Amino acid sequence: MARLLPPESAPLETVSRQLSISVATLERWRADALSRPARERAWTARARFEAVLATAAMDEASKSAWCRENGVYPQELEQWRIAATEALADPEDGARASQREKKADRRRIKELERDLRRKEKALAEAAALLVLSKKLEAIFPKDKDEDA
Repeated sequence: MARLLPPESAPLETVSRQLSISVATLERWRADALSRPARERAWTARARFEAVLATAAMDEASKSAWCRENGVYPQELEQWRIAATEALADPEDGARASQREKKADRRRIKELERDLRRKEKALAEAAALLVLSKKLEAIFPKDKDEDA
């Protein structure tokens, strides 16, 4: 549906062939969508990218006017610009950061495993001492007279 609306405004016949939906149905859907406020319309990724490109060279006043015409907040347009820039970022930068994160994660996992092994040993030792103390008490019961 978003492909039929501005800024993309794809031809009805093309969309009809691609989606195997009659032109009459698409016309009705488009009319219904256009009757709603622009804020409620969905923007495709392509349309957002084109909006960022179209407004990139504009000054603030022109950009604000464009946003009003198309029902977009300037902050929303700025978020789209940031998302597009991040998507086009050098993948090696992300890979380097990812390698550092993986290395730090592996180090943290080793520390946690070492700590877990130490605690398991301490728990096993405490359980063994408890069992031994119960066996000792069973063999040599404490008399209440000895405590007094």
